[in-house]
Amino acid sequence: MMKKHKIIALIFIAIAAVLGSIFLSGIETPEDLAGYFKPEYYTQFGPLAICVELLIAGIYLFLAHRSANFTLALFAFATLLDFLLNLFGIFNSTTPPYAMGLFIICAFVALWLAFDDVFDLGRISLVSVLGSFVLGLAIELFFNYL
Repeated sequence: MMKKHKIIALIFIAIAAVLGSIFLSGIETPEDLAGYFKPEYYTQFGPLAICVELLIAGIYLFLAHRSANFTLALFAFATLLDFLLNLFGIFNSTTPPYAMGLFIICAFVALWLAFDDVFDLGRISLVSVLGSFVLGLAIELFFNYL
């Protein structure tokens, strides 16, 4: 029987792969060179970036890597910041509601796994928590305020 962390990791990886392929297929490429430098082009990649974060967190969790808790926290903070900043009207998130719902559920599970060190991968330090929060905020601002 698989260990519990591998089952959760495979669920995270599957969600990231399915949603990532949906988001990747929906990206529109500009017709001219100037279109690549417009914010409308880059904001399309925000949901895909969250999928990549979830994918990496899932892979690290599957491998029981010592950085798994950091990547889980990074994914969770980026997801929750995307939701909250959209909710408060600071920016308009391009993440569809069905995906945001799945991401939020995964984010709460990821925060629980990271902060409680459920699988004994090494407790996350305060510096790592702050680093994952700042990096998650930077990623969200990059894709929404570029």
